[in-house]
Parts: sequence; C-alpha cells; structure tokens
Amino acid sequence: MRRAGKLPFSLESTSVAIWGYVFFALAAGAMLPIQFGINAQLATWVGGSLRAALVSFVVGALGLFVAVLFAARGWPDRADEAPWWVWIGGLLGAFYVLGSIVTAPKLGAATLVALILAGQAVASLLVDHFGWVGFEEQPITALRVVGVLLLAGGVALVRFS
Repeated sequence: MRRAGKLPFSLESTSVAIWGYVFFALAAGAMLPIQFGINAQLATWVGGSLRAALVSFVVGALGLFVAVLFAARGWPDRADEAPWWVWIGGLLGAFYVLGSIVTAPKLGAATLVALILAGQAVASLLVDHFGWVGFEEQPITALRVVGVLLLAGGVALVRFS
C-alpha cells in the first residue's frame, strides 16, 4: 500500500537516506521567517495583504513552472484518478501565506514561528492519530502530548519574554 507518496520499503525510509530530507526540511523552515518579512513588506507596496499573497503565489507558481519545464515531461496518467482533497493543498497554502502576512507585523518573526510550530504540532498529532491525508495511523501518546505542551510553553516564553 502507498502512504504519503512513499512506496513500501523505499530508500526514503532508511535512516541513511533520510538525512538529505532532514536538511531540506530545515532549510525550508529557515526560509519561513524571511518569507514572512518579505511578504509583509510587499503588502505595504502593493496595497494590502490579499494582493501580497497573490503576488507571492504568482511568483512562486512561475518559479515552479520553470522548474517543471526542466524536470518533468508531460502530465501524469493517474492525475484524473486522484481524490478531490489532494487538489486543495494550494488553498491551504494560500491561507497560510495570507495568515503570515496579516500577523507577522503584529506578532514579530519569533512569536509567529513559535505559534505556527505549535499549530502544526497539534494538527500533526490529529493527522497521525486518525491517519488523515495518506499518513499511517500513529496513536496520540502521553509523550507526544507532553511534547506539544512543551512547545506551547516555548510559545509563551517567546511571546512574553
């Protein structure tokens, strides 16, 4: 069975092959506070948060279009068989980008990132627990809850220090 885009027994599941993904995820995460600031500044130049989010997505889409031209050939045969919910990732991304543009100037980069991490941790517990959107079910445990509570405590320390 295929889960979260990974074939069973694929190389991506070995501890040696995972390091490239770990560094890629860290680099992507490091870009977030920079993106927040850039997009918040963009909003002041284009007349608002909605326009800034649109510009951000158009520029990103153009960049991805160029990457696809070089890296991919044709349209996948199975795309028309995909469930409806796989097509809303862009809408969720738009909500995320808009939310960061609106809140970054009021919260600051550190508080915004801490709150986003806390929100992601809580949502991830639920996604794993119920096996939503292609992930294998992994029950919520006491240690996982303690981890999220520690993260929440970190948010409070960042926000109120």
